[in-house]
Amino acid sequence: MNQVYFIGAGPGDPQLLTLQGAAALQRSAVVYLQLPYDETFAEPLAGKQVLIPFDYDFAELVTLIEHQLNSAPVAFLIPGDLTFYSPFQGLINHFSDRAEVLAGVGVANAASARLKTTFDLPSVCNRALIVSPKTLGDKDDSPKLEELAAPGVSLLIYMNNLPLPQLVDKLRKGYGANVPIALLHRLGLPDEKIIEATLDSIVSACRGYDYFYLDEPEKKPALTFVVVGETLRAEVDSRWWDCRRKTSWQQRKGMIGPS
Repeated sequence: MNQVYFIGAGPGDPQLLTLQGAAALQRSAVVYLQLPYDETFAEPLAGKQVLIPFDYDFAELVTLIEHQLNSAPVAFLIPGDLTFYSPFQGLINHFSDRAEVLAGVGVANAASARLKTTFDLPSVCNRALIVSPKTLGDKDDSPKLEELAAPGVSLLIYMNNLPLPQLVDKLRKGYGANVPIALLHRLGLPDEKIIEATLDSIVSACRGYDYFYLDEPEKKPALTFVVVGETLRAEVDSRWWDCRRKTSWQQRKGMIGPS
């Protein structure tokens, strides 16, 4: 029985596919994707039928996939992360045992690697929160971005829909300090751009360019991931390593020596 593969393609760099995901993509005759994956995955897509899933409503898409599965496996290259904010859950549920979800290197993981920064750093940031202003809601009891932004928190912001000055204002109220911020625009793509600044300087650092495409008439996806928090510029010395060695590794190995 042919499968429908939902392949985590992260920010869109084909080198970040897992071996499992790459093998499933190779086996598939039809691939559903969003732009610009047609360009970045051009080589592994050669000879395959490439379709845009959002050209169809749900019922049409299901019918089409059912027909395609009679001949060969079908793949979806999942934009961003399947783990967070994915619209594909309904399809996965529908195809049930015929659906196979393959993990990839997610945007947050790729951002951490690109920035060479851990987002949860004891004594600096004790928690990392994944959030999107778009999905928080606007009811009176909905969580507010400025309430989630707080000292000791790394905020990983997907799908920002606020103008940058407004976003910064909310973050400044929450953190109560001029903490570091990074905008990772089209991460892993050929025209990647990363702006690292602070809440006080990020607006001027962007030089008037709207990295979220909020005024674009075509409403094209911005593909801009935001990271905020003290960990971005934290100075880390040997103490954390030695503490972990003593409290974790040596205890596990039964080799605790003199302090």
